[in-house]
Amino acid sequence: MRYLHNYLITIVGCALLSAAACGAQEHPAPEHTWDYGASRGPGHWGELKPEFALCKTGHHQSPIDIRNPQKSDLPPLQFDYHPTPLDIIDNGHTIMINYAPGSFLSVGGKRYELKQFHFHRPSEEKIDGKGFAMTVHLVHADPQGKLAVVAVLLQQGEDNPLVHKLWTELPSEKDKAEHLDSIRIDVDGLLPGDRGYYTFDGSLTTPPCTEDVNWFVLKHPVTVTAAEIEKFSKLYRDDARPTQPLYDRVVLESK
Repeated sequence: MRYLHNYLITIVGCALLSAAACGAQEHPAPEHTWDYGASRGPGHWGELKPEFALCKTGHHQSPIDIRNPQKSDLPPLQFDYHPTPLDIIDNGHTIMINYAPGSFLSVGGKRYELKQFHFHRPSEEKIDGKGFAMTVHLVHADPQGKLAVVAVLLQQGEDNPLVHKLWTELPSEKDKAEHLDSIRIDVDGLLPGDRGYYTFDGSLTTPPCTEDVNWFVLKHPVTVTAAEIEKFSKLYRDDARPTQPLYDRVVLESK
């Protein structure tokens, strides 16, 4: 679940989100008050601004290292995604794609609209201590502004046609959105065939690290090529927050 950054980029449908949701994933202030470096990086986020305090004090923070999940009879994730014109931005923290209204995630009787998706390298989530080359976070919100993030792990392997298409349209300038009506994308191309998942209560993985975010980490990764990984790395070699303590949370795993 990363950005609404320099960003404060207003994501599609931002008016439906809470102020915290629009300011963070996941994304902050126009002057780029935080980053992933030594002085303004994850270890200092909670000290940079009062509204970032949860980054330091929160007990339901993301990402996590998923270990010993409890097998449960969880409802299936139902994706109702549709093609959209490409709306892409390099927001100074990642590559983010805003998604047009009308695509939804439904789970357990709750329905969330897809707002945007963005990438991290390496993966923020780990499974039994294992990280992956990258991850993509699909950020959704319900009508009340409650967020749900689907994390898809990316490992090196065969070409991913959607990622390939996105990388051919990378913006030449930071903080300047490009809306390309002539190019349509379908985020369904980022989902694995097996939709099994882990779920837990977490937070945004960027300031202000707002909590009460529903996380769904898909168990099965999808592949991207070494060249696709390297192309993103030239822009952002490390835009991943370290894993956070689990504290009293329980991670559930679909059977």
